[in-house]
Amino acid sequence: MSADAASQNGMLSATLGVMSTQIAVRLPDEMVAFLDRSVAEGRVPSRAALVIAALEREMRRQAALRDAEVLADVGAADDLDELVKWSARHLSVED
Repeated sequence: MSADAASQNGMLSATLGVMSTQIAVRLPDEMVAFLDRSVAEGRVPSRAALVIAALEREMRRQAALRDAEVLADVGAADDLDELVKWSARHLSVED
């Protein structure tokens, strides 16, 4: 995903009219410089857009980890397996 697309995705929650809360966060100088450089170079529209995009990416990563844990515990089988088997036995597919 391009930096522009990431910044647009980061702004998705704002454009959907989702309620937002302003918070104060302390960041190392190096990170603030990165945020400012990204805005100055036009890679993102604002510091907030980059922070939102990064947090959304982390939320997806953590959700994927939870999904992987469930898959490891439960296995790949799901409740549709029996339906697929029945369908294969009882239904014919014509070309």
